Amino acid sequence: MTDTVRLTTAQALVRFLAAQYSERDGTEQRLIPAVWGIFGHGNVAGIGQALLQAATAGDADLPYHLARNEQGMVHTAAAFAKARDRLQTFACTASTGPGSTNMVTGAALATANRVPVLLLPSDMFATRAPDPVLQQLEDARGGDVTVNDAFRPVSKYFDRVTRPEQLIPAALAAMRVLTDPAETGAVTLCLPQDVQAEAHDWPAAFFRRRVWHIDRPQPDPAAVARAVDALRGAARPLIVAGGGVVYSEAMAELRALADATGIPVADTHAGKGALAWDHPCAVGGLGSTGTSAANALAREADVVLGVGTRYSDFTTASHTVFADPGVRFVNLNVARLDAAKHSAVQVVADARAGLAALAAGLGGWTVDPAHRRRTRRLIADWTAAADTCRTVDHGPLPAQTAVLGALNDALGDRDVVINAAGSMPGDLQMLWRARDPKAYHVEYAYSCMGYEVAAGTGVKLAAPDREVVVLVGDGSYLMMSQEIATMVSEGIKVVIVVVQNHGFASIGSLSESLGSQRFGTGYRYRDPASGLLDGDVLPVDLAANAASLGARVIRADGIKGFRDAVERAKAADTTTVVHIDTDPYGPNPPSTAWWDVPVSEVSDLGSTRDAAATYAEAKRDQRHYL
Repeated sequence: MTDTVRLTTAQALVRFLAAQYSERDGTEQRLIPAVWGIFGHGNVAGIGQALLQAATAGDADLPYHLARNEQGMVHTAAAFAKARDRLQTFACTASTGPGSTNMVTGAALATANRVPVLLLPSDMFATRAPDPVLQQLEDARGGDVTVNDAFRPVSKYFDRVTRPEQLIPAALAAMRVLTDPAETGAVTLCLPQDVQAEAHDWPAAFFRRRVWHIDRPQPDPAAVARAVDALRGAARPLIVAGGGVVYSEAMAELRALADATGIPVADTHAGKGALAWDHPCAVGGLGSTGTSAANALAREADVVLGVGTRYSDFTTASHTVFADPGVRFVNLNVARLDAAKHSAVQVVADARAGLAALAAGLGGWTVDPAHRRRTRRLIADWTAAADTCRTVDHGPLPAQTAVLGALNDALGDRDVVINAAGSMPGDLQMLWRARDPKAYHVEYAYSCMGYEVAAGTGVKLAAPDREVVVLVGDGSYLMMSQEIATMVSEGIKVVIVVVQNHGFASIGSLSESLGSQRFGTGYRYRDPASGLLDGDVLPVDLAANAASLGARVIRADGIKGFRDAVERAKAADTTTVVHIDTDPYGPNPPSTAWWDVPVSEVSDLGSTRDAAATYAEAKRDQRHYL
């Protein structure tokens, strides 16, 4: 007779999760080392009780962390997974209704970034006995519809467990997707609150220790041969290194290929640091906010080798930066979705395995010496331009670029900078100098405001031996600053640099360039005369706010004061916020590429009409790569 264990559905899930491991290259680690959550009536007696029982009765080793915002805890899980090369992640539990739907944005971020997170939103009663319950959205089209159906389009796997025994196939399927590098993202298991508390006789084998092996898919020899043939025929090749290089830990293979062939290497946000910034072939960020060196080489490239990149519109400058009429693409990616982009020669494989195979096939081949010399000249020109931006003496308030330069200089090679949204990702892609693939943590697939502070917790938990610095503007800070309280309660030391410019600097600049005159982008009083939000600056004190959440605060005045503040924050043993005011109008690094944001075709405003003409001219260079 099969051995069984009588547990509630929630208790069974907690016990199951505690026994899951992932393995790659012979190293095993807990797949789900902890659960984050905020409790309400939908999960306090289910998952909450199960986690308490696990902690006090020793039923399972699954620690619990309390977040302050449900979206924030998903960001924490995503950042942790990203920092752990997608080999580990957290589970996140929330109560019914708004608690669960708060996680939808975090789910979209995880799926867009191809990083695993496990979401456990509570759901309405499976029996429907007390319908409609508190926080239930009734839908006249069907009784089985709940707000949690909003997770379907943003999840890589979605299931609703309406009977206890359904948990067995659902949980196993969830682990499969979480550990699939080609298909990973948000995994959602909806748990009706009555089912969470319902008892069932579970097969003991369900709780055995399971190891989910993450393979390195090897490239097909014929695909490698086609790719090698394309690269050997190139006169002006370019490599685009994406996040897949980092997740695959293929940095040594990328460097070896660049050393052997002399092909210049541009990077995306997710790939920055895969090749050290001062390597002779490293040309920096590519695309709309890329360096002049990378974009010049991209415009001339006749063959582009994309490694682990999803080719976002920022990377391709909205399909304009690769300008050679006959440009061809060779894409090495573990996901066929990305390998097939731009009509490419496809090499569907693990990045490390694929790069090694390409290097072997290209043995003895190098780029023309003239291409090497041009690459070196372009790098030198950009380095000089970047040095100017990083040290610009601007007043009365400092330029944001000078703040970034001072921060970069103050951090060690292994120290991590975190950012996600606003004007800073663009400046960072151009100016930040990374030698370590984990030192640059910028979320720019979903570019989600509010990610940064919550992500700081996840990265620090993933890498407690690294200094972690959250770089956040006032816009993102005001959306998710409450997670500072989570850092404090967990005893986590993170440095948070708050750059205040009293508005949305990035969208303000974009608005101005599109003829919309920075409308609605400043934090100001409403002017009774104009009726617009263009009065005096609001007296918002973000430093005082951070102090109220339990952080130590240092107010920096100017770049010299900022350098001193960063050193004091690094020396601290508790979460410390460094606050500095900057000029919202720049100066900004020089732009060398375009981004497609449509402009109104008709308008009564002269500024908009002028912007529309500029837009129409730029759009003529846009193309499909066929």
